Amino acid sequence: MKVVVHGLTKEYITAQGSVRALGGVNLEVRDREFFGVIGPTGCGKTTLLHIIARLELPSTGTVEFVGEQRTKSPVSMVFQDSALMPWRTVEENVPLGAEFRNEEPSVYKRISRFFLEVVRLLDFAGARPHELSGGMKQKVAIARALANDPEVILMDEPFANLDAQTRLLMREELLRIWERDKKTVILVTHNIDEAVMLCDRIAVMSARPGLIKEVVTVDIPRPRTMKSMRDPDFAKCTEKIWGLLRYDVDSALQRNLV
Repeated sequence: MKVVVHGLTKEYITAQGSVRALGGVNLEVRDREFFGVIGPTGCGKTTLLHIIARLELPSTGTVEFVGEQRTKSPVSMVFQDSALMPWRTVEENVPLGAEFRNEEPSVYKRISRFFLEVVRLLDFAGARPHELSGGMKQKVAIARALANDPEVILMDEPFANLDAQTRLLMREELLRIWERDKKTVILVTHNIDEAVMLCDRIAVMSARPGLIKEVVTVDIPRPRTMKSMRDPDFAKCTEKIWGLLRYDVDSALQRNLV
């Protein structure tokens, strides 16, 4: 199933007046593609993701999921914060999608244990979220998203709150998980290296109101590992993206300083 975004705008009314977050976004994400969205702070990246997830309504424009729905849910979302339920164990946090669909409780444990095995956290099934590291919490959040059996996984800077070393490991872990069944993924990130490491194509957004400046194709062979970052094409791709971003990042910074 592919995602088609057409003419998407979003305007907020604040105490200071009207704020136009998205200025007319047109985008097509292919079936089973790992797609990135990158842009300066405040350009509407998260707003775009929330509208695709149907957590917010657009002011104008449409989001369509085109093609046969082969799975139980159109979308699942992984947030910056793992958003786990602190009173539940890891095992109890994973099968929320099945609960919301009122599936038989007998399947919860089977679903949970399967996907905890996928993210290599089965040994922590009985732990509470406060007993886990930041990286482990995000792995549980990814397991929960996978367990919902979505067509599309939306990821809003899922590794932003992790330390640098854990973030590198989590990139490789996410690629390993994605290679398993190649769900369509839309990843929002501020990190250029992360986008190039993970994605097939990357939409570069302008400063607010956000528009798509260009969609950059990442011509680096898969499977990718840390060694892929030493590929000359990796450097070329990051340089191209930074060239597209630099003016808008500076403009957004100056606007926030005024």
